[in-house]
Amino acid sequence: MTELARDIIGGKIRAIARGISLVENNIKGREELIDALFPHTGKAQVWGITGPPGAGKSTLADLLISCERDRGRKVAVVAVDPSSPFTGGALLGDRLRMQSHAEDDGVFIRSMASRGHLGGVSGATLDAVKVLDAAGFDTIIVETIGVGQTEVDIIELTDLVLLVLVPGMGDEIQAMKAGVMEIGDIFVINKSDKEGAEKLRTEVEYVLGFKYAGEKEKMNPVCLVSAKMKKGLDHLRNEMERLYGQLEESGELREKRKERIRKELLRIFSLKIHELLDRKMDFYNNVGEWAEMIYNKDVKPYHFINERLRFFLKKESE
Repeated sequence: MTELARDIIGGKIRAIARGISLVENNIKGREELIDALFPHTGKAQVWGITGPPGAGKSTLADLLISCERDRGRKVAVVAVDPSSPFTGGALLGDRLRMQSHAEDDGVFIRSMASRGHLGGVSGATLDAVKVLDAAGFDTIIVETIGVGQTEVDIIELTDLVLLVLVPGMGDEIQAMKAGVMEIGDIFVINKSDKEGAEKLRTEVEYVLGFKYAGEKEKMNPVCLVSAKMKKGLDHLRNEMERLYGQLEESGELREKRKERIRKELLRIFSLKIHELLDRKMDFYNNVGEWAEMIYNKDVKPYHFINERLRFFLKKESE
């Protein structure tokens, strides 16, 4: 085990920050670090917070941090921001919205860039969560960019997802009908002091009624919260605790985590195949020329790719 891995497991903040930078930037030693940390993971609760821009996700996360700290739990936050098209860096900087915890040694907050990843979470986020888990944080919160049909990767790296909505945006239910209903474990109607909050809750419960027709007891909780006014947090936290307990008791949490590992293995395997093909066939440098050939109808796409793969496999077997 490397010194960095030992320091992360020991909870040293500088080592944790360095470890996350290593996985985020895919620096040499990333794979060895994650393998060393893996036996020390699996203890943290991992929550996801997602929702449209302006829903108050960061304010809600800030209050949930306080709730967890009051219970004596160490908390880490990974805020996945949109990427700058020029630098690849995070644009929003959610850490600015959680400054009340800046001096708390029991809280670690890190912004990460999505780097164009369609699922709303960075490709390195899963490994960052492993670093924080191995470092001994009891609760890890992953806050994502927004919500939409492609913003669903959050469910693949968290145990419990809060989908945050606010009244007055006009298209919340339409968005949910497009597939977002599958994201949320708990639906949070934030800014409940605004007009239309009760109406939005009724609409959400109406749509959920179709999802759980005849099984009302399985319906997702819908909680009215005003993060700014600090109202409704106790009810939300109680619902989260109840639902998490149900997931543990039913074995669904265990199956969720197994499915997460299965998908991670597929992702790693696919990535390694891509790296191998690029090394052996200089794929990314040649793909422009190949696209030109296909555009000009000089070759047929499937035939061409199959020929290239046969050539690759023949060279590998020699």
